[in-house]
Amino acid sequence: MRERLPVIKQDKPRTRSSRKLLVFLFLFFITLLLILFFQSSLSKVTEVTIDGQALVAEEQIRHAAGIVPGDHFFSVSSERVSSQIKALRMIESVEVNKRFPGRIDIHVKEFPKVAYQFGENGQVEALLADGSVVPVTMQGAKLDMPILSGWSKDDPLKTELCRVMASLDRALFADVSEIKPSPSHSFPDRIKMYTRTQFEVITTVEFLPQKIPNMGTFIASLRENQITSGVLTMLLADSHAPFPPAESQAGTKKSTDASTKQGSKTTVPPQGGKDVKTAPKE
Repeated sequence: MRERLPVIKQDKPRTRSSRKLLVFLFLFFITLLLILFFQSSLSKVTEVTIDGQALVAEEQIRHAAGIVPGDHFFSVSSERVSSQIKALRMIESVEVNKRFPGRIDIHVKEFPKVAYQFGENGQVEALLADGSVVPVTMQGAKLDMPILSGWSKDDPLKTELCRVMASLDRALFADVSEIKPSPSHSFPDRIKMYTRTQFEVITTVEFLPQKIPNMGTFIASLRENQITSGVLTMLLADSHAPFPPAESQAGTKKSTDASTKQGSKTTVPPQGGKDVKTAPKE
């Protein structure tokens, strides 16, 4: 009698409907978890920090950024926030860092101060590298940068001058007390700079990066030869001419009166150049 061998059961293939059910359950639980996550505090902005500002108010930067605690963390675009803050005239660059969970750090870099001016009401104002004007509210502030005078409010040449000054070493302007526009037919961007060492320097905004590094050496060589004042013309060529004696004395009295008036408002560096505003006109 033959022995009967046990029948080996074969696995039945999973039906397509069961696979669909598993996929559906997986998607359901993933969707549920995402809903719970986005409803939780982990997906919200909890803190916005701002640093690096000195002239722009923090609230002004917050308003420009447009982020408040409670906003969705993942919907905040770093590029969009950066561009909105950079729209403020006094801001040179912005760095936005998102740190999960919920923290956004904003670091701003303002345009540097390059000069000062006096407003219509006598208020001291700082000029930034982009030509922006910021009132100086600190009492007794020392004006340690050149004063721009005689410029119209929206003069594009003044903005260009500020940009050029920002690109140069600040120490190069240590002897410069005042800068005025002095356009001519040949040089529409010509300027006059008055130094604390009693020299009047004629140059242009375009030539400034090339000429001002040599100005200190030029003046030092003149003083070694007992020449303590005069007009330095630094255009296509460099030259020196003395002041007319009578006009120089008149300029000295006017400079003294102006310095006394400014000194009652704030600490102003000696306006050495104002003593010599009477060089022969070109």
